[in-house]
Amino acid sequence: MIEHVLAVVPVSGVDRATRYYEQLFGRAPDNRPMATLVEWRVTDSGWLQVFSGTDGAGGAFVNFAVDDLDGWLDGLRSRGITPGDVQEADKGVRLSAVTDPDGNTITFIGGFRVRY
Repeated sequence: MIEHVLAVVPVSGVDRATRYYEQLFGRAPDNRPMATLVEWRVTDSGWLQVFSGTDGAGGAFVNFAVDDLDGWLDGLRSRGITPGDVQEADKGVRLSAVTDPDGNTITFIGGFRVRY
């Protein structure tokens, strides 16, 4: 049985990335298991890992479904992060993305449902 899902975002430097993701989430990481790895618990069983030390920095795409897209985007702005324009998708789904300093894309989804 799978108990947790961990999305990995490769970065060129963990210190710079940690500062960015602290702004993104509005809080410090939940874990620092290694000098090259920091983790945020984003749901009961979902984690985002920011990892330095591999090739591929800037190649990640991570999507987060949020309960209030406009509120989330306002929170980002208040923490100094400028989100992209909101895109209207099908069936009431709305999207807005940010790019971290390495070029990894983090997209926030409003109106996400398990079934459509």
